[in-house]
Amino acid sequence: ILGSKSLKNFCVTWVVVCIALWVILPCQMLLRNQEQRKVMERSDNSPDMIEMSGFICGYISCVFYLGSRFPQLYKNVSRRSTEGTSYLLFALAVVGNCTYGLSLVLKMPTTESSRALYLLHHLPWLIGSFGVLFLDIFVS
Repeated sequence: ILGSKSLKNFCVTWVVVCIALWVILPCQMLLRNQEQRKVMERSDNSPDMIEMSGFICGYISCVFYLGSRFPQLYKNVSRRSTEGTSYLLFALAVVGNCTYGLSLVLKMPTTESSRALYLLHHLPWLIGSFGVLFLDIFVS
């Protein structure tokens, strides 16, 4: 019973944090974008609001995606068993994360300066796919 109460508290806290991020980050970006327009003309290299919204959604998705594995990890550790885990679903999720992460890495540009920018732009999705893949090792 103590374990389920702790898990419930963790899940509620996780949802509250994610909702707060979902509301606060876009508002912050909107305010920052409006202030930048007033102060100076936007350069061609700086990201526009739509691109920043994509980054924000990517990082929020990354947080949710990584957070989705913690309840299963907690349950497996507290029970000291993987009983009840759907191994086919789990295997397909592992293969999906692996191929998705590899597709991002294999699409990488050849020039060194373009690679850094590419990695920066795709970082939330790389963290999400490879981070969950890493956590899946512990689930198994």
